[in-house]
Amino acid sequence: MSLHLQPARVDTGSSDEECELVFADSRLVAVLVRLSEEHGDEAGLWFLEAGFGRVDHPDPPTFADLDAALDWIARQRTPAS
Repeated sequence: MSLHLQPARVDTGSSDEECELVFADSRLVAVLVRLSEEHGDEAGLWFLEAGFGRVDHPDPPTFADLDAALDWIARQRTPAS
């Protein structure tokens, strides 16, 4: 499975507009939003704005960087054995 990112802007209703669309096998699996300065200590972290399928999560996590986010998404998409 290969994950691909596509930068975009998202209308969140706040200054959190920078995002990355995450695709797996040409399917959208997640939307990651970079937290703005209005989030204080969390500014610059990546937030799971939306996850689809196995990436959907009731308590969306934040990530230090995109590599950490992609690692987490890959683990979520791996079927439990």
